[in-house]
Amino acid sequence: MTIRTRFAPSPTGYLHIGGVRTALFNWLFAKGQGGQFILRVDDTDQQRNVEEALAPILHGFRWLGLDWDEGPEVGGPHGPYYQSQRADKYQAAVDALLASGAAYRDFASTDEIQAEREQAQQAGEQYTYSRRWMAESEADIAKFEAESRQGVVRLKMPREGELVLNDLIRGEVRFQWAREQDHVVQRADGSCLYHLATVVDDYEMQISHVIRAEEHLSNTPRQVFIAQSLGYALPEFAHLPYVAEPGSKNKLSKRKLEKYLKNRDFAQLKLRGESIAERLNLEIDADVFNPVIVDFYEQIGFLPDALLNYLLLLGWALDDKTEEFSREEMLAQFSLDRVNKAPASFDPQKLFAFQDRAMQELPIKQKVARVLPFLQQAGAVADPPACETAPILTKIVEAAGDRIKVAGDILDYLDFYTADEQLEYDEKALNKRIRKADGAAELLAEFRQRLVDVDSFEADALETALKTFVEEKEIKIGQIVHAVRVAVTGKPVGFGLFETMAILGRERCLARIDRALVRQPLNHDDTTSTTTH
Repeated sequence: MTIRTRFAPSPTGYLHIGGVRTALFNWLFAKGQGGQFILRVDDTDQQRNVEEALAPILHGFRWLGLDWDEGPEVGGPHGPYYQSQRADKYQAAVDALLASGAAYRDFASTDEIQAEREQAQQAGEQYTYSRRWMAESEADIAKFEAESRQGVVRLKMPREGELVLNDLIRGEVRFQWAREQDHVVQRADGSCLYHLATVVDDYEMQISHVIRAEEHLSNTPRQVFIAQSLGYALPEFAHLPYVAEPGSKNKLSKRKLEKYLKNRDFAQLKLRGESIAERLNLEIDADVFNPVIVDFYEQIGFLPDALLNYLLLLGWALDDKTEEFSREEMLAQFSLDRVNKAPASFDPQKLFAFQDRAMQELPIKQKVARVLPFLQQAGAVADPPACETAPILTKIVEAAGDRIKVAGDILDYLDFYTADEQLEYDEKALNKRIRKADGAAELLAEFRQRLVDVDSFEADALETALKTFVEEKEIKIGQIVHAVRVAVTGKPVGFGLFETMAILGRERCLARIDRALVRQPLNHDDTTSTTTH
């Protein structure tokens, strides 16, 4: 049997972490066994602009490297891959269900159904529809329509017995047919509901394994009933544990961002993202710039494989110690029998640790390639091949080392690309280290002259020059080193000062020190940390 799995997102516009985890498991299960992964679109809600809303989803899959064998923009022998374009197939299924007696036309109003439901609740009984307004003949249909009633099509569910299903993750699952309602499969306007559409699509697209989130488990009886009533062979079912909120068993939701931000690690991740977005002058959309949305991770510079590696472990484990997997290892090792039934808690700190390790393991050339687009987006460098930034950028990335944890962190070093006359200064640092420190300005001016005569403007030579200066002046190194850093970078912190100066070069360092020395002192006691030109 050829393994064929599918992922069928609704075109809401953005990929949720939980949805991507489901898609990943489908992709790994199929691809790891030489099968096919199908992407189809659940766009039965015609109120949405499908093409516009679908674009971020497709982009997200491409960024993650989760290619699909059939689906939008790829095509395939089982199309169309949009549910909105398959109405004729669903109507044929409805007609077949009606003809076999597995479904019926019903003309009950919403109020009448609700009245029956409330009556059952008052009696302390399980609600079961009376089928009082079921049309059993053409005459019944004509009678109800004459009363201006609108009809829907309902499944005529069994009222006794049970469904026994072997779930590949949960084992044997039993459902009492008597607890199932006569679910609507076609609305009064003729449109069909998801539960019918997905059964027809899975059959016609030859889906061998339906691997989906556990909240769909309760939908399975009605879908099995539809499939069996239509004479379809059933696919194998596997219901995945849901992704839970940080430190909780509640399902992770993109709508609860403010609640999650009470989690320190979650808040730090979002703040890092906001800092990067601010440097890029991005307008932050709260619905998108949210750590439960995959788009967030692309915007701040995560590595796709690091994100996938973490998502793999949300509900799956090879053993009790192995955590890092290459994509090839994921494909080779993944199996459904190692998926846990318990909810998997989303841990922002652990996710970030995966990203940090993956970034530090990148060869320097690849790391440079990852960060360069952020400098281009910030307007700091020109687009290739016109830019000649690779040598200096390589030096910056090497010197920054593990300070660059996501690609967007390169924006912390925009001062290397800032024209000397436009360098911004942290006023609090400038006040503390140069303006108000006793003799700091004079020492800085004197050390500036030493820099003119340094033979080699490299890190080692610069360090030697500063240490020699300190010894000769009989001062503590802190009396000069902080002043130099603020003068040449505008900031009180950063990676190694001597590496910084070597990257900037002699002329730029001298120009920046000159600018810092001629800035007029403030007329008041500035204790803020504002940054000005």
